Formats: sequence, structure tokens, C-alpha cells
Amino acid sequence: MNKPSILLFDGVCNLCNGVVQFILSRDLKGNIKFASLQSGTGQKFLKQYNLNTKEISTIVLIQGDRAYTKSTAALRLCLLLKNLWPVLYAFIIIPKSIRDVVYDWIAKNRYRWFGKSEQCMIPSKEHREKFLD
Repeated sequence: MNKPSILLFDGVCNLCNGVVQFILSRDLKGNIKFASLQSGTGQKFLKQYNLNTKEISTIVLIQGDRAYTKSTAALRLCLLLKNLWPVLYAFIIIPKSIRDVVYDWIAKNRYRWFGKSEQCMIPSKEHREKFLD
């Protein structure tokens, strides 16, 4: 059996929480697990993959023994979704430096554009087993 992919996200970001809800309804094989970057589990994974534990302006997608961040994580995530979302992976041909400039711009403005919650999202009963923390 394949290990599930793990998505670490900013648990208080409304954009990030919306993306998690979007993914939950489109997870092609039902094997994406979630944890907030701020949680104990999220912090453990950041340390394990030698990533900055204070950095919450990026998503982290863990697949096997690799951790992907920023635009690469987002594009690889598209491959795991149903319908036409995997087609977006074609943007991987754009140099990472260019993709990440756009990603960083959105990440920098996410709280202003989409707002911020006081606490991390609480998953529904039907999705609770998909969350690691």
C-alpha cells in the first residue's frame, strides 16, 4: 500500500482552509492527509524535512521521502485530484523562480484578501480521519 501524501497548511488562513475543503471533495484516491503548520504534527514534519518551523507562508506537500513547498507543492497536489485538475501540472515547465514569485505574492496578501481565523479549522466528523492532528 502506498503511503498517503501529507499536506501541511496554514491552519488560520481562510484561503488555506478553503483550499483544504476543495481538496477534500476532489481527492482522487482518498489518500491525502492534512495537518496545520502550527500543530505539533506539522512542526514535527517541518523539523524532519529540515524546513523552517517559523515559516507559515507556504504549503508543504510530503510525498514519500520528499517535501515540496510553494508552487511545486501546489502543482504536485493537482496531480492527486480528480477531473481536469491534473492538467494544471503542465505549469511545472515554468521556471520555479518565476512560479514562486507569483506564489509568494499571493501568500503575502492572503490574510488581507481572504482573512484570518482566530483558531485552526476543526474538521467535520466525516473528514476527521484525514487530519493528523
